[in-house]
Amino acid sequence: MTATTIVSRLRLKRPSIIPGFGMALGFTLTYLALIVLIPLGALVLRSSALGWSEFWALVQDPRVVAALKVSFGSALIAAAVNSVFGLLLAWVLVRYRFPGRGLIDSMVDLPFALPTAVAGIALSTLYAPNEWFGPYLEQWFGWKVAFTPSGIVVALIFIGLPFVVRTVQPVLADLDQELEEAAATLGAARWQTIFYVILPPLIPAILTGFALALARGIGEYGSVVFIAGNIPFVSEIAPLLIVVRLEEFNYAAATGVATVMLAISFVMLLVINLLQAWSRKRLGY
Repeated sequence: MTATTIVSRLRLKRPSIIPGFGMALGFTLTYLALIVLIPLGALVLRSSALGWSEFWALVQDPRVVAALKVSFGSALIAAAVNSVFGLLLAWVLVRYRFPGRGLIDSMVDLPFALPTAVAGIALSTLYAPNEWFGPYLEQWFGWKVAFTPSGIVVALIFIGLPFVVRTVQPVLADLDQELEEAAATLGAARWQTIFYVILPPLIPAILTGFALALARGIGEYGSVVFIAGNIPFVSEIAPLLIVVRLEEFNYAAATGVATVMLAISFVMLLVINLLQAWSRKRLGY
């Protein structure tokens, strides 16, 4: 046995600074398996009862395709909007002091605490054709919000905004303002300071907030069904279609749609996480 082998074995047996790693790891994996992996595995196993031909026919069903487009398209649009305005809101809360700042800061978390059904009813009350804002938006701008795909986007913006704000806010607070002062001293324009000094360290946080808002929007149900109108091929979301199939006792079709949503969501989040890792490695943050 060589000296190198002995040293490597001693390193492997060296105790950790924090005791209980084995127990903590075992508990973590067990908890993850019980809460996440086993239910998802059961979902995929249940949908496999369809058979490949039936599953493929389900995927190509026009109503399923339309519902998936509405769900994922609306979630993407809402997450993109939240990425922009969530960044602006985080910037205002971090960089400025003004009366009512604490109130606005606490209101950002309101969608977290508010039941989604209440949010849907409130949005429907505001944007329905015969309610507060609905008639004016349709009369002045020709924009009908309630009972259309636009209403879905509005609802997903409402419930997804806190994810971006709370993800970007601490990173923005930790940014050294001396870098901005140095850039201004060196003659950089304001837009150059924004794009070359401020935005690069914020990109991973923005991508994280985007991913969280997207994931929440894809699976959102309560705040959407009241304002969407739920018209097949127009404003029907995939989670609602799953509920419809369950009410028809067509469990195989319901699990099939859920499996398709799971696969698409996994691929999208994987791509976002890869982009996030690439941006951190490239930018050094």
